Amino acid sequence: MVRNIVVLGGSSHPQLTQTICNHLGVAPANVLLDKFSVGETRVEIKESVRGKDVYIIQSGGGKVNDNLMELLISISACKTASARQVTAVLPLFPYSRQSDIPYNKTGAPLSKASNCFNKPDFPYILDSLPQTPHPDHAQSAGLTNGIDGLHKGLSKIQLDESNSASSSPQNARFASYVNGPHNRPETSDSGKSTTYFDRQKNGSTSSLGNGTAKDENNGTKSNNSKSNVFQPQPGYKQWVAQAGTLVADLLTCAGADHIITMDLHDAQYQGFFDIPVDNLYGRPLLKKYIQYQIPDFQQAVIVSPDAGGAKRATAIADGLGMPFALIHKERRPTKISDRQNATMMLVGEVTNRTAILIDDLADTSNTITRAAKLLKKEGATKVYALLTHGILSGDAIDRINASALDKVVVTNSVPQDEHKRRCSKLEVLEVGTIFAEAIRRVHYGESISVLFQYD
Repeated sequence: MVRNIVVLGGSSHPQLTQTICNHLGVAPANVLLDKFSVGETRVEIKESVRGKDVYIIQSGGGKVNDNLMELLISISACKTASARQVTAVLPLFPYSRQSDIPYNKTGAPLSKASNCFNKPDFPYILDSLPQTPHPDHAQSAGLTNGIDGLHKGLSKIQLDESNSASSSPQNARFASYVNGPHNRPETSDSGKSTTYFDRQKNGSTSSLGNGTAKDENNGTKSNNSKSNVFQPQPGYKQWVAQAGTLVADLLTCAGADHIITMDLHDAQYQGFFDIPVDNLYGRPLLKKYIQYQIPDFQQAVIVSPDAGGAKRATAIADGLGMPFALIHKERRPTKISDRQNATMMLVGEVTNRTAILIDDLADTSNTITRAAKLLKKEGATKVYALLTHGILSGDAIDRINASALDKVVVTNSVPQDEHKRRCSKLEVLEVGTIFAEAIRRVHYGESISVLFQYD
């Protein structure tokens, strides 16, 4: 039994809360979670948390926005009630897939330039021109007079100005104030500089550094080179909100002192917090399932459904001494008639072998079902899908039932009772014991690195 601890369960996953409390030997806290008729969230803690360590368990599945608001109000209520420390336990972190905003190669969120395959509504960019030569861009013509002519002209002007200032210092000092800032004084240096540039431009125009020319007779401006003048173009792409940073700030401002989660979709999410974040891994559960539940697993192949999960899949493959394959999403246009697999390409060999797909999250299950069809097409005998977070929203269950997947293994980081009832291919692994052990070790100040030991 763990003393001086309060485990408060949210409304997102009551079964997981009960499993954690049973492992710790404590009863769930008495808390009222309700909604007003207008839809506002109501949280009322009906027992004392003064001076205690409070662990609030709330997953990010289901009604994500309602669960997040309930979590924030619960954290604030515990801090107001003088809790010593408040830890948010999030088996599935909400908004974990919105950790960053999309940037193009130039580093700014601007719309992409149009090409033969991409025709957006605003096919413009705001890059500075002329720019550094790029393989996709033609090299700019540069200055009309050449760089040597520019240096000579600047040297000539500086020399003339120094001579004029030495001969008449008072005129050089007060000329701009007498004639006004926009009218240059008719001095000898102006005439000399004009003569030089007139000689360069056949006496008609004066070359300037910004690509325009000024006529001496009428003072009008004309383009020096039509091809090199930058034309301002509309089409600035709308800014995309950084929901990941916002959620991190909300949890911190609400009063959370510590975050415990599992298999963040993007590891950089931990850097958004100013408080400790423990990112547990579901990898040991998946490895144990492969070892004890898949027959002749040494001859199977670990497959990553996309390049983003390659590191996760190779860690399991290396730990078990199994071969590895990768499915590459080919996004270039193609004329292949089989459009279902036209954008996916297998890198590796799965013929007459069992293929095991490894991924951290499945929402609509579109990726894993398409990957399973490709693997069966390439000669795989069986296809397993091992996932840490099985959100399975929308028509994901129907898609899995009609797919080439033989079995889908997920953890109960989100409720799976309804999913398991509708899908006979689904198998659920328990993660409550892992979170309970992490809570116990954090409460007593012990290291949780043992939870990262896979071998």
